[in-house]
Amino acid sequence: MKLIEAMKKVKALQEKADDLRTKVSKHSADLDYETPLYTDQKKQVSEWLQAHSDIMKEILKLRIAIQKTNLATNVTISLGDKDVTKTIAEWIHRRRDLAGLEFEAWKKLTDRGLKEGTIQQSTGQLKEIKIRRYYDPVERDKKQELYRSEPQVIDATLEVINAVTDLIE
Repeated sequence: MKLIEAMKKVKALQEKADDLRTKVSKHSADLDYETPLYTDQKKQVSEWLQAHSDIMKEILKLRIAIQKTNLATNVTISLGDKDVTKTIAEWIHRRRDLAGLEFEAWKKLTDRGLKEGTIQQSTGQLKEIKIRRYYDPVERDKKQELYRSEPQVIDATLEVINAVTDLIE
């Protein structure tokens, strides 16, 4: 089974489990003057609960296999002018929020609205005022673009990897 197949199966099983929970909720009790929908409604509810339990076990098995696969599978992605190798799990974390946080840090490098110019000192002399930047604007711009685009590059690569990588069980 491929990684993407396992992820889709988990989603389908979750939907099936949702349906079973709805049935259990709807048919677990009624009033004594109502006609039960099923011949042996108690048995039916019990079977739904067992089926739900079996589905939860299968979801857990698949999730663990997905995690094992994500931790064991290295993927190389070209970012900027470098090839970077990380596990699928690491790339997922980069995609989830870490690349965005890196981008936010580099975005904080600004001139803070400071203006260059001249001021008149108390002695009457004019003094030229310059902004001191404690960063390289060219490097900042490159890093911002790198971290801004990283999630899309990760998505594109992992879509392919998920389709071709065998699940480790």
